Amino acid sequence: MDNQNKEKSLVLVIDDDRTIRHMVTRSLDQIGCDVIEAEESQGGLAVVLDKSPDVVLLDIMLPKISGLDVFQRIREIDRKIPVIFITAGTDSATAIKAMQLGAFDYVTKPLDLPKLNTLVQSAIRSRRLMNVPVAVEALESVEMQGDLFVGSSPQMMEVFKQVGRVATQDVTVLIRGESGSGKELVARAIYQYSNRSNEPFMAVNCAAIPDQLLESELFGHEKGSFTGADKRRIGKFEQCNGGTLFLDEIGDMTPLVQGKVLRLLQEQHFERVGGNETITTNVRIVTATNRDLEQMVEDGEYRGDLYYRLNGITINLPPLRERGEDLVKLIEYFFSKVRIELGKHEVVGISPDALEIYRKHTWPGNVRELQSVIRQSLLNTTGTVIVPDSIPDELLDDEPVPVNSTATPEVENENQVNIERFIKKRLGESSTDLYAETLEVMEKLLLTLVLQHTEGNQTRASEILGITRGKIRDRIQSFGIKFDKNVHVDENTT
Repeated sequence: MDNQNKEKSLVLVIDDDRTIRHMVTRSLDQIGCDVIEAEESQGGLAVVLDKSPDVVLLDIMLPKISGLDVFQRIREIDRKIPVIFITAGTDSATAIKAMQLGAFDYVTKPLDLPKLNTLVQSAIRSRRLMNVPVAVEALESVEMQGDLFVGSSPQMMEVFKQVGRVATQDVTVLIRGESGSGKELVARAIYQYSNRSNEPFMAVNCAAIPDQLLESELFGHEKGSFTGADKRRIGKFEQCNGGTLFLDEIGDMTPLVQGKVLRLLQEQHFERVGGNETITTNVRIVTATNRDLEQMVEDGEYRGDLYYRLNGITINLPPLRERGEDLVKLIEYFFSKVRIELGKHEVVGISPDALEIYRKHTWPGNVRELQSVIRQSLLNTTGTVIVPDSIPDELLDDEPVPVNSTATPEVENENQVNIERFIKKRLGESSTDLYAETLEVMEKLLLTLVLQHTEGNQTRASEILGITRGKIRDRIQSFGIKFDKNVHVDENTT
């Protein structure tokens, strides 16, 4: 820690153990900190009121009063002071309670002094950043009912115009854009401004439903039509009669489902799986994809007649990296919205340094990734401002580790350990979408290793994985897998 020509940082240590206070004082002196010692709570709180220290080291087990209660008093005096708990106990419940209250961190005795010094330095940086005017402040009011279109970039204004043009026209709409860019929001906007806004809106992700079940999901089935069909099921086309059905990832439909959807578009009627009754429906279809449907048609993997039927009008949704200053507006919106959802009302803004990190990121996961990162940043924040230390590690180091075709079993084992580390990290960050996040990590690793094995031969990889070449091509594009001498992950894809 470089303290040359800088005012020394002040650290308060509240601990009834004189030896601990002495050890900490000597250790922090090595990094240029002034230390004030207090052996009981009242003396410590007096220092907080009088001196406003940069960091407080607080023992949980104090005479006559719990350190947790002292922490609450410190928070009432100054919420910006980072507090690091010190205790001889190893009770996980105490650690969890301390962090829930908003502690900066939690360490146990015997103290690892070098580690404590590093932690104190981090807390000092956090304290100083909290005193810098924030770059983004929380909005006074924010729409909490679902997600909104946010932005005023020329690209998004064109999207808004297109939505306005087609909403009341009863035509099929194909929305194209990268994964996570907000295609369902466009579909919902078309529905909300259409003449069918009082009728049902339903969404089906064709990629998320197993091939054998997608037909039943869309068209329904009769009892006994296949193993497990113990009762009649009404499909989405029937449920959504009069309304709007959004079909996401339409490039993942099987040829059988493609044929049935084409017939429905042509004739507006269908039969349930295993049934003979013809059912008439009046459904407006809005679809979306991030795949190259034209190439799929050329390769014989997608029906051209269905593609032209679905492509009544196309709306191209730009990726987040092409939306200019919309990024800051979206950061402001999600920060304001998520802080309310998480009850983190004490976090009032985002520091300039943290905002700069957000702005430099390329956001391969688009708006969905941005929302997730803001949520993680808020969960990691212990003070009143999101600072760089709050931001997930993957944004601090966007350089991926190349995976090449000479990978050894040791490298593969290391990747498996990384997956375990990823899961534990996301568990610690209270993820609410861990199943999907882990599947994506696993899928990326699996596809990369299989392509290494086949030396980039996608047809052979398709046979090994048991999926279509089109799906492999889609995943290669999504994951940024590149082919030169080796198979590796593109540096702009996370």
